[in-house]
Amino acid sequence: MVVLGCAIAAFATDMFMIPNGLAAGGVTGVATIIQELGARNGLTLPVGMQTIVINAVLLLAVARAGGLLYVIQTVTGFVLLGVFTDLFAPFVTPLGGEELMLSALWGALACGLGYGLVLRCGSNTGGSDTIGQIISRKTSLPVGATTMVIDVTVCALSIPVFSLINALYAALAMVLMGIVVDAVVDGGNKRRMAFVISDSFDDIADDILHGLGRGCTKLSATGMWSGNDKPVLMVILERRELSPLKAIVAERDRDAIVIISDVTEAFGEGFKELGV
Repeated sequence: MVVLGCAIAAFATDMFMIPNGLAAGGVTGVATIIQELGARNGLTLPVGMQTIVINAVLLLAVARAGGLLYVIQTVTGFVLLGVFTDLFAPFVTPLGGEELMLSALWGALACGLGYGLVLRCGSNTGGSDTIGQIISRKTSLPVGATTMVIDVTVCALSIPVFSLINALYAALAMVLMGIVVDAVVDGGNKRRMAFVISDSFDDIADDILHGLGRGCTKLSATGMWSGNDKPVLMVILERRELSPLKAIVAERDRDAIVIISDVTEAFGEGFKELGV
């Protein structure tokens, strides 16, 4: 799966991103800018090889904190991505041409799919996340926010090399890519978590257990205004099970309080096996 993900991301990068001057953040974006500057001066600087070298240098700064497994996962990801990027480049026909919107959208979708498959398997491809870890360690800034600033900076640096239009489309691709990555990593595992506060919790719990076929948990809580004990039922559901749950609660107690939130993943009996 990691090999497939890296191949898809590299293919999309060669087809949509690099030939159209879309430096959508990260180490690949930096390498795209450097390749263009080198080409203008008669130098051939393959993007894939650049990303391997840059990531290798960055990894040295965080390897001690991440441990051996982190190093293996990261090296596997960025080496495969870099090799595939240079391997596919001579054979891939660039698409999009003057239609930068087409290149940005399809490039982001395909790259997001590839990166998402890699991350879903527990591996990664290095890049701006590694830089964010280094900066965060030195400054205590949040890794996520730091990574976003780095990616935006890369897009901004591409303006004098390509154009403002290219940079704006690259930023659009970067945002869409992040959405696709999240969808691939979390896809199929998202659930809903419902908290039900009601005096009829026994009847509601019985309906959930035997009507929905879902397990639920009773939590102990105390109402701060009344000082009375208020048992809270917690249940993890599929999206399609929300409507039946609301109907069950409404039938038993229309004054019940129901709180519903998103759950990225759920493991254990009735859900995905822990560790898979």
